[in-house]
Amino acid sequence: MPDRILDSLAHPVVLSPMAGGSGTPELCAAVSEAGGLGFLAAGYKTAEAVAAEIERVRAATDRPFGVNLFVPGDPADPDVVEAYAAELAPEAERYGVELPDVPLDDDDDWDAKLDLLLRSPVPVVSFTFGCPDLNLVDRFHDVGTTVVVTVTDPGEAVAAVVAGADALSVQGPEAGGHRGSFVPRKPYGRSEPGLLDLLAAVRAAVRTPLIAAGGIGDAAAALAAREAGAAAVQLGTAFLLTPESGASAVHRAALRDPRFTSMTVTTAFSGRPARGLTNRFILDHPDAPVGYPAVHHLTTPIRRAAVAQGDPGGVNLWAGTAWRLAEERPAADVVREIGRALA
Repeated sequence: MPDRILDSLAHPVVLSPMAGGSGTPELCAAVSEAGGLGFLAAGYKTAEAVAAEIERVRAATDRPFGVNLFVPGDPADPDVVEAYAAELAPEAERYGVELPDVPLDDDDDWDAKLDLLLRSPVPVVSFTFGCPDLNLVDRFHDVGTTVVVTVTDPGEAVAAVVAGADALSVQGPEAGGHRGSFVPRKPYGRSEPGLLDLLAAVRAAVRTPLIAAGGIGDAAAALAAREAGAAAVQLGTAFLLTPESGASAVHRAALRDPRFTSMTVTTAFSGRPARGLTNRFILDHPDAPVGYPAVHHLTTPIRRAAVAQGDPGGVNLWAGTAWRLAEERPAADVVREIGRALA
C-alpha cells in the first residue's frame, strides 16, 4: 500500500504536517494537487475541526492526502508545571494575559479523532510522538488507510515496523518544530546523527519505505536524502512562506529577518523539544521543563498575545536548519522544483 501511494505521486514530495496554524487545508490541497502528498495536522484540534478541514481538502483536490495525529503521552508532573507557571508569571504580565489552569493529561481528542478517521477514511494517517499498536494499525488497514509512523532512531523504526507501519517518516534533528521522538530525551538537538546518517542507520535496521524529513530545503538536499535510501522527502519550513501557509505575519517576517542568526532546540514553549529561531523567550527560559502538552497550554495565551502585538520575542518561531532557503512562492512551485530534481 505505501509503495502504491508513493509510486502514484507525480513528485515524491511530502508536506510536513505543521500543527499550530502553519499547516492549512489549502496548503495540504495545493501540495497534493501539484503531485506531492499533502498532510493535515490534527494536533491541537477537536475531531469536529479536523472533519471540517478534511472536507475542505476533499473539495479542493481528488488526489491522495494524509492526516497526522499526536500519540498521547504520560501526564505532566503537576509540581513541574506549577513551578514553570511561577517562572512565567512575568511573561504573562508583560503581555497582559492570565496563565490558564491547564490539564495535565490532555489526550488531544484522541479517541474521537480515531473514530472519525476509521469511519471516514483518508488515504494516509501518520503518527507522531509514539507508535500505535498492531490492533490499531490493522483497523486502519481494514479501511484502506496507509499508516506512517514518525521515528527518530533505529529502535523506534523497528518498533514501528513490528506494529505494522507501512512507511516511516525518518526525522533528523535538523527538522523544524517538534522532535517526533516517542519519548523526549536529552540532550536536545545535540549528539544525534544528522538526517543522512540516521537514514543509513534506519535503512540497515528495516526494509520499510522511508520518507526523509529534516533540513531539506533545496534539490541538492533532496537528492542526498534519496541517495541515502529515502523513497520520498518531507518538507515543512520550505512551505512556510507560501501563500497557502497559515504562518503568522510575525513568523513570516522573522524567517526573512537577518537579525535572526541562530537556532535552538527548546522545551520552553510546549514542554517537548522543538527547533526554532533563537529569540528572547527561549533565552530567558533555558531550563524550561519537559511537560507536554501542559506547557503548550500554559504558554498559549502568551504566544497569542505576542503575535497580536507583533513581537517575535515571545513567539515559537519553528523552523528547520534550511530556513534561509524558504521563499515566497506558491506551494506548487516548491513541490515541482524538488520533484523534478528527484525524477
